[in-house]
Amino acid sequence: MTQKDLFSETLREARGAPSPLAERMRPRDLDEIVGQEHLLGPGRVLRTAIETGELHSMILWGPPGSGKTTLASLMAHVTGARFVAFSAVLSGVKEIREVIGEAERERGRRGMRTILFVDEIHRFNRAQQDAFLPHVEKGAIVLVGATTENPSFEVNSALLSRCRVYVLRALADDDLLAIMRRALADGERGLAPLHPEVTVEALRSIAGVANGDARVALNVLELAVVLSPIAGGRRRVSEATIREAAQRRTLLYDKTGEEHYNLISALHKSLRDSDPDAALYWLTRMLEAGEDRLYIARRLVRFASEDVGNADPGALTLALAAKEAYDFLGDPEGELALAQAALYLALAPKSNAVYVAYNEAKEDVSQRPAEPVPLHIRNAPTRLTKDLGYGAGYQYAHDAPDARVEQEDLPEALRGRQYYRPTDRGLEAELGRRLAEWRSWRSKR
Repeated sequence: MTQKDLFSETLREARGAPSPLAERMRPRDLDEIVGQEHLLGPGRVLRTAIETGELHSMILWGPPGSGKTTLASLMAHVTGARFVAFSAVLSGVKEIREVIGEAERERGRRGMRTILFVDEIHRFNRAQQDAFLPHVEKGAIVLVGATTENPSFEVNSALLSRCRVYVLRALADDDLLAIMRRALADGERGLAPLHPEVTVEALRSIAGVANGDARVALNVLELAVVLSPIAGGRRRVSEATIREAAQRRTLLYDKTGEEHYNLISALHKSLRDSDPDAALYWLTRMLEAGEDRLYIARRLVRFASEDVGNADPGALTLALAAKEAYDFLGDPEGELALAQAALYLALAPKSNAVYVAYNEAKEDVSQRPAEPVPLHIRNAPTRLTKDLGYGAGYQYAHDAPDARVEQEDLPEALRGRQYYRPTDRGLEAELGRRLAEWRSWRSKR
């Protein structure tokens, strides 16, 4: 028997069933659920609805491993309803109609309600979500949709208005410890038959790896116990075994979902607040989660213009150089250039004067008529354009004292408009001094 076969056999013996530990240890009643006290504590609205059988369609929004599937199945168990699990990844409108038809037949024959649990409901398109509407309205099904994405953005408003949204929270480390201790002590569904020996420190390490996800915690625990050698009739789980079981820290991240925007927002605002430690943390979170490095570089370049601007024009040069350095070096060395740029941007003087000026000019361009270019600053490449007055009276600045000329460059309707208002921070303070002097000189002419 090969090493792989021995491992597979040991794993089957450990499980006593083909399902993984996280599946075997699903709570069998509401009191076994750990966490989510804000929804399931005594007297809380969702617990009361389940215990009284007053079910309603709902959206369960929460991170992976927070108990959405478990909660939906317990609703059916406690209320005696029929439970049908449905995957938005694998099913379409045809399957929806079939499930609804069966639910209506069961309701007619036995008066049994059907809880239709739709995992990853945010993956359904608008037409697929609309297919639920009439059946939710007339009560043919109790729809329970699960999503890791903000339902305000991912579930269409018509369906959302017919469902209550319940927010599940990521489990705390102490919650995960309680769940793992239960699995270690359970002789029927858990790991007790393997006689595991796991220290509190080891359990906390697994909780750190799981990042609030009970499924990850239990599956890492099971694998760590199975991988641990037997000594004195016990399986002693070590830190090395945990690292081998976990392989890599699991980070809550979806490069196209809400958490993606949460993290980039955290990075941008930490930079704006001149907090280099927070900026480096959020940058590292994104890098370790596999974020597109070019996306991060683009955001740093944008920040250099939007939030640093002319207070430190070198910031833009450095941000662009970091992008080029990453392109040249790749992972992991190139990541250091992105970190260097982020730390520099965090500590650079801040000014959004360029950003504000540009937006004000853009508003004038979009809201006002397209003003004609003054004749004296028009190009005159032909005899006809010269005869029409193009370029007439133009003053060449380099020929004037201090390179200052007495001519207006804005259209007549916008004379006197001032978009750029430099701050008194960094180099922009000097630019502001120059601009104030120039405007004073112009006003006297």
